[in-house]
Amino acid sequence: MPNLTDLPKRILIGRALRSDKLGETLLPKRLALPVFASDPLSSVAYAPGEVLLVLSVAGAGAYHFSPWITVAVVVLMFTVVASYRQNVHAYPSGGGDYEVATTNLGPRAGLTVASALLVDYVLTVAVSVASGVENLGSAIPFVEQNKVLVGLLMIALLAVMNLRGVRESGTIFAIPTYAFVTGVFCMIAWGIFRLTTGHTMIAPSAHYAVHAENSGLSGFALVFLLLRAFSSGCAALTGVEAISNGVPAFRKPKSKNAATTLALMGGLAVTMFCGIVALALNTKVKMAENPATDLLLHGKPVGTGYTQDPVIAQVAAAVFGKGSPPFVFLAAVTALVLFLAANTAYNGFPVLGSILAQDRFLPRQLHTRGDRLAFSNGIVLLALFAGVLVYIYGADSTRLIQLYIVGVFVSFTLSQTGMVRHWNRHLRTETDPAKRRRMMRSRVINTFGGFFTGIVLIVVLLTKFTHGAWVAVLGMVVFYATMTGIRRHYDRVSDELSAAEAAPDETVLPSRVHTIVLVSKVHKPTLRALSYAKLFRSDSLEALSINVDPADTKVLQAEWERRGIDVPLKVLDSPYREITRPIIEYVRGLRGSSPRDVISIFIPEYVVGRWYEHLLHNQSALRLKGRLLFMSGVTVTSVPWQLDSSQVAKDRYKKARDWNAPGSVRRGEIRPPRQGGSKQRIKGK
Repeated sequence: MPNLTDLPKRILIGRALRSDKLGETLLPKRLALPVFASDPLSSVAYAPGEVLLVLSVAGAGAYHFSPWITVAVVVLMFTVVASYRQNVHAYPSGGGDYEVATTNLGPRAGLTVASALLVDYVLTVAVSVASGVENLGSAIPFVEQNKVLVGLLMIALLAVMNLRGVRESGTIFAIPTYAFVTGVFCMIAWGIFRLTTGHTMIAPSAHYAVHAENSGLSGFALVFLLLRAFSSGCAALTGVEAISNGVPAFRKPKSKNAATTLALMGGLAVTMFCGIVALALNTKVKMAENPATDLLLHGKPVGTGYTQDPVIAQVAAAVFGKGSPPFVFLAAVTALVLFLAANTAYNGFPVLGSILAQDRFLPRQLHTRGDRLAFSNGIVLLALFAGVLVYIYGADSTRLIQLYIVGVFVSFTLSQTGMVRHWNRHLRTETDPAKRRRMMRSRVINTFGGFFTGIVLIVVLLTKFTHGAWVAVLGMVVFYATMTGIRRHYDRVSDELSAAEAAPDETVLPSRVHTIVLVSKVHKPTLRALSYAKLFRSDSLEALSINVDPADTKVLQAEWERRGIDVPLKVLDSPYREITRPIIEYVRGLRGSSPRDVISIFIPEYVVGRWYEHLLHNQSALRLKGRLLFMSGVTVTSVPWQLDSSQVAKDRYKKARDWNAPGSVRRGEIRPPRQGGSKQRIKGK
C-alpha cells in the first residue's frame, strides 16, 4: 500500500508496473500512428498557412506559386519517408538518426544529430502547444488573454499523461488524432463535391485585399521569397524521424510495423496538406503576417480588432459554413490535436535521452525507466525546457516557428549520408545478387534523400537564420558542449576508477569481517569497500547488488567470478527498477530473523569538488542513507573515493581557512599568525 507521500504520485500516474510487464506496453500500428505521427499529421493545420503568410509579402498575386511549393513539399515528404523506411529496417534498435550517424560517420556526427534532435523535440512541444492555444483562443477569449498560462498548463498535462506510460498515452491520444484526420478528409471530400457540382465557396477573408510589402518582386528577391515559403511549408515534415527512434515500442515484427506506419503517415499527411492548400486557393483565403495593417477592406486596414483565423478554420467555414456542427467539430479536434502533437516529442526526446545517457553523454538518471516503464526523467526535462520557451516567447507560434525545423533537417541530412555509407560498407562483402539489388536500390533512395534534405537545410538556414533560427543553432551548440563535457567527465571518472590498474592496497585483503557491501560494478571504490569491510571482523560478509538492468548484472557477475573475489555476491531482483526499497526490505528481513544482530552496511561513494558533479553521482546513495539511518540496529558506513576533482574543494577550503575574518583569532576559529609575521606588520605600520 503506498504511503502518504506516494499517494499524489499514484493518483496522477497510476500504480507502478513491473519490469517484466514491458512487453505489454508495446504498441500495435493503430496506436503507434497517433503516438509517433501526431506531429506531422497535425502540422497540416498550420503549414499551409505559413506558406501563404510568407507569399503575402508580395501580395495575394503571389499565391499562384503555392501549388508549386506544395509539389516540392510533397516530393520532399515522400523522399524522407522512403529514406526512413530503409533506416528502420537497417537500425531497429531505436537509436534512429543518432545511431546511424554515430555508426557510419563517427561520434561527432552522431552527437551533432543528437543535439539537433533534442532542440527540435523541445521546439515541437513549444510550437504545437502555442499553435493549439491560438486555435482555442479564437473561440474562447479567456484562453487568448492568458496564452502563456494555458500553454504552461497544457505542457504539464501532457507530461503527466506521458508519465502514465506509452501505451496508455497512445490510447488517450488515438481518438482525437483519428477524429482530426477524419474531419479533414470529410472537409476535403465535401469541398471537392461542392466544387464539381458548381457551388461557390467563399472564405471569410476572401473580400479583403492584401497590402504587398514588396510588390513586383522579381529575380533573386522573388527566388528568395519562394525559398522562404518552401522552408516554412517544410514544417509538415517535423516528427517523421520519431518513428525511427521509437521502433522498440512497436509490436513484432517491429521493423515491418514501423515501416508500414511511416508509409501510412506519409500518405495521410500529403493528402491532407494538398487538399487544404487546394481548397484555400479555391475559396480565396487571404493571410498576412501583420493582418492589422496589411489586410485591407475597402482600401483601409482592418485594424487591431481583427482576428486572423488559421487557414484550416477559414476553409472549414467556407466548406461547411461558419458555426455549423461540422465546422465546430473540426475546430475542436484541430485545437485538441495540435496540443497532442507534442506527444511525438514526448516519446522521442526521452528515448533519445536514455540512449545518450547509456552512452554517457547525459546524466545516468535519464537512462532509467520510471514507475510506468516510461523514461520519466526525460519527460520531465522536456516539459521544463518547452515551458521555458513558451514563457519567453509568450506562446506566440509565429515567433516560435522561425526557430523550427532547422534541427530536424540537420538530422535528416546526416542520417541519410550515414545510410549511404552503411550500404557501401555492406555491398563490399555481400555476394548474393538479390540482396545486392535491394541494397543498391536502398542506397539510391538514401543518396537522393541526403542530397535533397541537404539542399533544404541550406535553404532553411539562409532564409530563417536572421528571423530567429539562430536561437535553434545556439541551442544545438549548447547541447553539444554540455554532452561533450558530461562524456569527458564520465570517461575521466571511469579511467580513474578502473580496477584493471588497481594498486596493491586497493585489492581485496583476506581478513574476517561482517557486513553488507553494496555493489554496482567492480571498480576501485568497490574493492576498497570490500577491503575495509573485512577489517571489521564481523561474523559474516556478503556483497549485495540490485538487478535493475539484467545486462549490467550479468556483466557484474561475470567480472566477479573472473576476479575470484572471495566474498559471496547476492543479487536482488527489482522488477520495478527501484534500488532503495529492495535493500530496505532485505535489511528489515535480516533484522526480523535475528533481532539482536547489528547490521553494518558499507556504501562506496565518490567525493567530487564541483557543484554540478554532485548532480551526476551519489543520488541513490543519498536516498538510501536517508532511509537506513532511521532503522534501529543498522549502521551505515560511507567508503569515500576521492576523484581528482575533489582537490578543487580541498583547495577552496584551504583558501577559506587562510582568510582572517575580523575577530576570528579571538573567537578561536583559526590559529593566530606567527609572531614574526605580526612584528613585520607592526614595522610596516
